Amino acid sequence: MAHWRDSARNVRFFIIDYRATFPLLIFLLHIRLWTFIFAIIATVFFSLLERFGFTVAVFMRWLRAYVAGPRKIAQPWWKN
Repeated sequence: MAHWRDSARNVRFFIIDYRATFPLLIFLLHIRLWTFIFAIIATVFFSLLERFGFTVAVFMRWLRAYVAGPRKIAQPWWKN
């Protein structure tokens, strides 16, 4: 029986994060070399995200901020 404290923890399939199980399911339903490679890459990607303490939403925000760069323009270029 699970305690109420455990409700905030991420779901895991043994040691694999729940986000990485969907590509593994795709691999099990469509066993090909490219789906195996996709499942391995997705598992490694989500493991690295977890290792660095990111969720998918936080990583996407970080990536957007990184691509946008440090300079923020107050006025749009077409209104100058």
